[in-house]
Amino acid sequence: MLILAKPQGLRQPARRSGQRGSFLIEALLGILIFSLGILALVGMQAAAISAQSDARYRTEAANLAQQMINNIWLNVDHTSSATIQTGLAGFAHLTSGAVNSCSFSGTASGNALVSSWVTSVTGASGLPGATAAMQQITVDTSVSGYNKIAITLCWQAPRATTPNRHTVVTYVN
Repeated sequence: MLILAKPQGLRQPARRSGQRGSFLIEALLGILIFSLGILALVGMQAAAISAQSDARYRTEAANLAQQMINNIWLNVDHTSSATIQTGLAGFAHLTSGAVNSCSFSGTASGNALVSSWVTSVTGASGLPGATAAMQQITVDTSVSGYNKIAITLCWQAPRATTPNRHTVVTYVN
């Protein structure tokens, strides 16, 4: 009788009945983690686009305010203190109202440069959601005011719940 010995190191594979389907669970978990990562990237892209739009509107507001400052500086008679104060008074626009809510009231300026500026702010190429009542130019020609000009522009971006505000202050001497 011939007896064959089992070779060392060769064993019968053990039954792994407890591990059936584990590869499927690992694959599903991998897909879940990948999907969450993609969703996070989409969310970050939306936030980046929103921030870029906000930056664009703020840059446009700064440019429009600077345009008005330039018009004031160029069109005020600088020969004396009295003529400066008289010239600046004509640029005042909606000088009262709640600054924080961007709801201004008062007398609109009769100056053609201010009217044109308000039209450019509220026009199609201006700031989104801007109205004439949301723009303000205050002038302080008192001794303690030093001919201070404050220009406030307000607008409401699409899908925004509150208006944005940009204020520039300058002094004319």
